[in-house]
Amino acid sequence: MSVTTDQAVDPSGDDAARTARLAADMTADATAGLSSDEARRRHARYGPNVLPRATGPSAARLLAGQLVHFFAVMLWVASGLALVAGMPALAVAIAVVVVLNGVFSFAQEYRADRAAQRLRDLMPTTVTVRRDGRTARLPADQLVPGDVVLLEAGDRVSADLVLLPGADLGIDESSMTGESVPAARGAGDTARAGTFVVRGRGYGEVVATGAGTAIAAIAVETQRASRPTSPLAQQLHRVVTTVAVAAVAVGIGFFGVSLLLGRAGTESFLFGVGVMVALVPESLLPTVTLSLARAAQRMAGRHALVRRLESVETLGATTFLCTDKTGTLTRNEMAVVEFRSPAGTVTVAGEGYAPSATLSGTAAAVAALERAADSARRCVPDSHALHKGDRWVAVGDPMEVALAVLGVRLHLGDAGPTASVSPFDAVRKRSSVVDGSGRHVIGAPDSVVPLCVAGTAGADDDVAAMADRGLRVLAVAIGSATGGEHDLELLGLVGLEDPPRTDVSDAVRRCHDAGIRIAMVTGDHPRTARAIGLEVGLIASDGLVLTSAELPADDAALGELLDRDGVVVARVTPDDKLRIARTLQQRGHVVAMTGDGVNDGPALRAADIGVAMGASGTDVAREAADVVLLDDHLATIVAAIELGRATFTNIRRFLTYHLTDNVAELAPFVVWALSGGQVPLALTVLQVLALDIGTDLLPALALGAEPANPHTMEGRRRQRGLIDGPLLRRAFGVLGPAEAVWSLGAFLTVLLVDGWRLGQTPSASLLATASGTAFAAIVLGQLANAFACRSESRWVGRTGLRGNPLLLLAVGVELVTLLSLLGVPPVADLLGGGWPSPLGWLLASGAVVVVVAVDALHKAVRSSRRPRGTA
Repeated sequence: MSVTTDQAVDPSGDDAARTARLAADMTADATAGLSSDEARRRHARYGPNVLPRATGPSAARLLAGQLVHFFAVMLWVASGLALVAGMPALAVAIAVVVVLNGVFSFAQEYRADRAAQRLRDLMPTTVTVRRDGRTARLPADQLVPGDVVLLEAGDRVSADLVLLPGADLGIDESSMTGESVPAARGAGDTARAGTFVVRGRGYGEVVATGAGTAIAAIAVETQRASRPTSPLAQQLHRVVTTVAVAAVAVGIGFFGVSLLLGRAGTESFLFGVGVMVALVPESLLPTVTLSLARAAQRMAGRHALVRRLESVETLGATTFLCTDKTGTLTRNEMAVVEFRSPAGTVTVAGEGYAPSATLSGTAAAVAALERAADSARRCVPDSHALHKGDRWVAVGDPMEVALAVLGVRLHLGDAGPTASVSPFDAVRKRSSVVDGSGRHVIGAPDSVVPLCVAGTAGADDDVAAMADRGLRVLAVAIGSATGGEHDLELLGLVGLEDPPRTDVSDAVRRCHDAGIRIAMVTGDHPRTARAIGLEVGLIASDGLVLTSAELPADDAALGELLDRDGVVVARVTPDDKLRIARTLQQRGHVVAMTGDGVNDGPALRAADIGVAMGASGTDVAREAADVVLLDDHLATIVAAIELGRATFTNIRRFLTYHLTDNVAELAPFVVWALSGGQVPLALTVLQVLALDIGTDLLPALALGAEPANPHTMEGRRRQRGLIDGPLLRRAFGVLGPAEAVWSLGAFLTVLLVDGWRLGQTPSASLLATASGTAFAAIVLGQLANAFACRSESRWVGRTGLRGNPLLLLAVGVELVTLLSLLGVPPVADLLGGGWPSPLGWLLASGAVVVVVAVDALHKAVRSSRRPRGTA
């Protein structure tokens, strides 16, 4: 990313002029640097070297947003209407539901919107700087443009710098560029704030601080990149809008009917309001929230930390996955895996940086390897592996550590003292060390091989063969201690790789099986990326491999080019990743984007699902993402997608369950209205609310915890809404009418058996008994419906009662609640239903058989049209 800044250190000249000016002030060991007075003036002008604070919404605004979105507003209105209708307890209950859900969602969103502030953690607290001709250790926020900073291995770069003559550094820029191999940087090169020095020593002049640095520009871009509305939020909005409109329409309708039947205006209004409130799905919001929370908890158990609950379902909707290479597809561990010399080839098989390995090759080839490894490790005397916890980790440049580990694996002894060192240079592309055994040289083959006069037979072919496999190739040579870097003997070629994770191939295959298109989007070299892509099965031998420079400028052409299964885009920039995500979204894809660096922040935030690496990634990436992988495995992403798909199916399950109940709840009011009041109301408004909040909530939550179906990851997820034709037909045309007809039939049977006739007003005790029967029939019918909703295709006898212990517990609680609502006199009197007669209980129990039978018949009729992978 290019960054412009007005922090000119010297208006009279450019960076090259400043470098020349400071070089003229070099003392025996360093530059003079700024004077303290000049540093103070510049600090007053440019301000402290700190990143700008995020300007995101305040905590109060975020919380308010969770309490006044459309669904919440609808429930607030319902709470107010309940209060007007004389039901204060219900009003308070609804308000509590809104507040609890709002606070829970706020806690998730608040952390997610603090990504840019965590960028501060990338800035060092103190730096070594030249002031007044002396070396001093100062707080990093005191740096100003023009300061001269000393950098050494292990330092984090504190500001944007231009390196001065004599500087020779290896800088890990992966957090900014995505390139896994540390970059060699010398005089005139730029070192960006937030990167790490892994090798060398040198001075640099500060050219930008604070808001003027490249990392600050990425912070701004991260803040500007807005998160798209999740598919779940869009669909829930449609569902709630539809339900709200229907509830209002029905409430107004019953208000009119009540007036026509002769009720007073106030009484009719309160009746209409009661029906309206009864139809509002008060339990839908907590059911969805708690279902997502449980799924998030299960994902955390699989090492995927969900930071925004809606992301659970969005993961399941993913149709295009853009993944990094290093650390996600690979282990992010460099290792020597192959050695070639005229004596033959040796294969090295080891685990990470562990000190043991297996060698495969002839005795002569192994002897040649030992000689080459001895020279190579002399060139990296400060690199080694450290045993930390249960694994070995690199200390230093990963490539140099891999060479040092090779020496350990070959049981080579102490290398001895070094007489002189010619460090790696970006122009020479090699380094050399002189000691008592000669001059040892290591570097790029095109730099070292031309200097050799022996051992070069077949070297060019070997380099090409190893490079085509994606290996990073180094040439190792030896010469006279006094002869300079020429007339060398080539000892051999060392091939290093960052090996793929063992489970990546299976994860890629599961993505293919699930119809999820996958692309590798990496900052690495295209040849290396292609080799990894081929090895893990991400691309075919003729798969598309592009570099950033080859991407079309036109977004439509870019989308058409990338919208395929299996593609590699190498040498990408932060802007490329952001553009790729947005282009694929414009083509209708739900895009999941992985990343671990500072540069990935904007793309992670703009993608439908931003997936950050928790083990190796930066805080910026983790805070900008929706999901954080605790183990950095691609397989973890795939497991999370499977859980996301299962969660979507579970939401459909409990929506079917809820809507079925609404039909049975509304039916008594419809019959009352159509009969002109000659048929008494089978349910009161409070009984309807008791069904919604008292008996239906726990089974719905249990359906939200249904385990994933074995076919969940087979075939692309159908692009259907939470509520579609099949779901509506099942709820409103099959299960709902079955419950409604049976419960009303039980209600009327109890009345008729006791002598009631159409148009008569039954006694209060008889009406209470009949109403309690209808209430029990609906609850028991919903009990059966809960098991029926476990599958859209298999009847209850095939799904069985096991597999979801939470559902069994919820049904048990539902039965206890039913007995309490009907058997505790004060509660029964409040609701308006009494204890059913023996006949009533018999009729109510029949609802279980009716619902199961009707469900089985419906599934048998449509079984031949069942799409594969449906739960």
